[in-house]
Amino acid sequence: MIQFALKCSDGHRFDSWFSSGDAFDKLQASKMITCPVCASSDISKELMAPSVRPGRKKDAVKAAAQPEPGPLSAPATPAEQMIAEMRARVESSSEYVGNAFASQARAMHDGDAPEKSIYGEANPEDARQLIEDGIPVLPLPFRPSGKSN
Repeated sequence: MIQFALKCSDGHRFDSWFSSGDAFDKLQASKMITCPVCASSDISKELMAPSVRPGRKKDAVKAAAQPEPGPLSAPATPAEQMIAEMRARVESSSEYVGNAFASQARAMHDGDAPEKSIYGEANPEDARQLIEDGIPVLPLPFRPSGKSN
């Protein structure tokens, strides 16, 4: 795993993890990486310092001297807090339908299924087709709880 510092064309900065540098390049080329603030897919890497681990003895001394870190899930910025609140609201008031999102959204729009609040996953082509067909969908700036590491 590798962490990259990223920036969108509007200047929003964020970090994200990838399985490799090649994985980032493939996702970037297919416009699958989006800014969590504005959803822009025009993303570039920022200049960043490599993370180099010191020797084992130094690690043990350093770890003993540092206080225990706080929870990793606590939002660090107002934008992260807003996204966390949005996620809680969506997950508590909607049904997760996974990869069936596009077909269920289309069925509700066509009147073949009862309307209800849903969220899930769709590939870019399916999402584009829903939008072109006038079906109201919105990309969410987070992954479903079951899909996060």
